[in-house]
Amino acid sequence: MAQRCDICNKGPLYGHGRSHAMNATHRRFMPNLTKRTLVYQGKKQKLNVCANCLRTLGKNG
Repeated sequence: MAQRCDICNKGPLYGHGRSHAMNATHRRFMPNLTKRTLVYQGKKQKLNVCANCLRTLGKNG
């Protein structure tokens, strides 16, 4: 499954995890995705939607 929001195209970001000794290890910051059935562009579709887009859709109707 692609880790990308179908509405805003938000995807994973890359960075470092830091220990107390400041050792850098590679890590990925993943978007908070959920699979929802929504009416999008006039059609009922199953979409991977991030929590931020879901919140915005709830506010705007």
